[in-house]
Amino acid sequence: MDVLLLYVDDIILACSSTAFSDSIIGFLMNSYPVKDLGILRYFLGIEAEFQNNSQQLLLTQNKYTLEMLEKYDLLNCKPSKTPVTKGPRLFVSTGTPLSNITEYRSMVGGLQYLTMTRPNICFNVNYVAQFMQSPTDEHLLLVKRILRYLKGTLGTGVLLSAGDITAISAYSDSDWAGCPDTRRSIYGMCVFLGSSLVSWSSKKQPTISKSSAEAEYKSLAITAAEVVWISFLLQELDISLATPFQLYCDNVSANSLATNPVFHARTKYIEIDYHFIRELVSSGFIQVSYVSSANQLADLFTKGLVHCVFLTLAGKLLCLHQYQLKGDCKNSECIMSESVSERASEL
Repeated sequence: MDVLLLYVDDIILACSSTAFSDSIIGFLMNSYPVKDLGILRYFLGIEAEFQNNSQQLLLTQNKYTLEMLEKYDLLNCKPSKTPVTKGPRLFVSTGTPLSNITEYRSMVGGLQYLTMTRPNICFNVNYVAQFMQSPTDEHLLLVKRILRYLKGTLGTGVLLSAGDITAISAYSDSDWAGCPDTRRSIYGMCVFLGSSLVSWSSKKQPTISKSSAEAEYKSLAITAAEVVWISFLLQELDISLATPFQLYCDNVSANSLATNPVFHARTKYIEIDYHFIRELVSSGFIQVSYVSSANQLADLFTKGLVHCVFLTLAGKLLCLHQYQLKGDCKNSECIMSESVSERASEL
């Protein structure tokens, strides 16, 4: 398989043989003023580091992150354990309006580019981006907390591993009416090709869901559409895929709707999503399976989590050696005390 990725005047070339890649580079040099920079190290602000005898590729944005911290005078800040606290979300009107909103917008815009290699801040960046029109001092604290979290997790990124790429698996999740201003739900999803994370997203659903099952089912449909698109792309690259693809969801009702051939009268208002999922399931293209909430990786994309839960899910999502799990919560006091102490540190 030979692939050439071109972005304006930056090129990445992946070939099945060195001789073929040399011939392409030679052709380009004869036709254009091209400079061969050798093995991939840096591309569009993303640093690439080969590990384990080139069997793994770690994509990070350390340089970009340090530049952001320096720009906003946070290089010496106290790191945060999580990018956002667990608990109720802020309203648009919470806090005192900022006199200078340009800095807020600049910070959030910079963080959005970081989500290319930091899926574990995807929900948080989506969260603070909702206050771009009229940010307040409380919203600014949220943004600075994300930056403080980045300070303590430098070196984190997406790890791509060599191996079987014939299987696609995905995790789909949604909260219910999580946005306090619109009562729309936030959906999250992540897609794996083999053991490598290749796609992720955290967004507000365009319509209001009347139940948690409806919110989860809409998220299933969006995730299934992403799996379909990735499969078509891989087929264009002449990669053989093994079906059915696994789609994991932690909502029993949504799973039942996807696999039960009997149409339910009370769910007619989500009929389009219903038929889309049902068609994919009945054709053997995907298989919807239940996954416990403790192993629902997409939970990272829908809400704030306490430190131990966030650490566990982030470790499973990114497969990074930086995450040394210290054990699970022993009781509910961990959730309460951590949420209060973390919030106090912001103020």
